[in-house]
Amino acid sequence: MALTSSLAELVVLLVEPSQMQANLVTRMLEHQGIRRVTAVTSARAALAALNDPDSGQVVISSLYLPDMPGTELVMAMRAEPMLETIPFILVSSETRPQLLEPIRQSGACAIVAKPFTEQQLARALYAAVDNLNPPEELDVADIEALRVLVVDDSLASRHYLRRLLEELGISRISECVNGREAVEVLQENMFDLVITDYNMPEMDGRELTEYIRTQSWQADVPVLMVTSEQNMGRLAAVERAGVSAICDKPFEASSVRTLINDALRS
Repeated sequence: MALTSSLAELVVLLVEPSQMQANLVTRMLEHQGIRRVTAVTSARAALAALNDPDSGQVVISSLYLPDMPGTELVMAMRAEPMLETIPFILVSSETRPQLLEPIRQSGACAIVAKPFTEQQLARALYAAVDNLNPPEELDVADIEALRVLVVDDSLASRHYLRRLLEELGISRISECVNGREAVEVLQENMFDLVITDYNMPEMDGRELTEYIRTQSWQADVPVLMVTSEQNMGRLAAVERAGVSAICDKPFEASSVRTLINDALRS
């Protein structure tokens, strides 16, 4: 993945069937100093364009496309090794959680709600730049020896978190698809950090956190929750269960790196 130090260096692939909306977003990008913008009108055209490594470092896409929704486009990207790390920004007026959830779980770096300002778009672009650049090393001794357990029923989300951890120099990573599976792994293995989703089958993130804090032999292990859950009552229950920190999906890579660093140092 090419390194990018500023917005002006970004190469953007814009996927937008509306010519009027494409022109508006392109002007906003130009105001941010971005000059290399390729616009296509469909998901298939976007996937074809991305075969050229110079066509786009960042994808900005509408949700409703003529051939497939933006949710399927990002999942198709995540299924291709050459495309899975490309930052994806969704631009949509859609608010229904069931339609946005696949985007949140895919490792998208931002969802920009219509109507939006240049400042809101710029923040999403800076999150993309952060994803494109290597992170600073963690301020943790013997980082190669750290053991991290990632618990999430979304394969795309697990892959995204694994990549972030590996970029930080962490290689001893185990994965589970739900809390019940994590409990079995925790009974046999010791970890320095647990990163978990909230909504999972069998046993959710709150129940897993409660198990760790009250029944596990490693009750003091830091637990970081990375979740798309928006219900404040449920999130308050997670905090009472003893989670160390909560990070929203989609999340900025720098935010989750900071939380990981803080959790490990504590």
